[in-house]
Amino acid sequence: MNIQSLSVSERILLAEQLWDSVRTHSNDIQLSEELVKLLDSRLAELASDGDLGDTWENVKGRIAEK
Repeated sequence: MNIQSLSVSERILLAEQLWDSVRTHSNDIQLSEELVKLLDSRLAELASDGDLGDTWENVKGRIAEK
């Protein structure tokens, strides 16, 4: 299949179908112990930081200014 021969709409639908097929089997993905530790430490750091970042409105406004 030549993906480039598909229309943009068809490629978007294909991407959605591909994502859905991965998402429904996400429990099958095996993470290494090292990656689990890294993710856990990042979650702990986020929880202790208290700074959830900026609002979507502010981010969108900064992007629109560029």
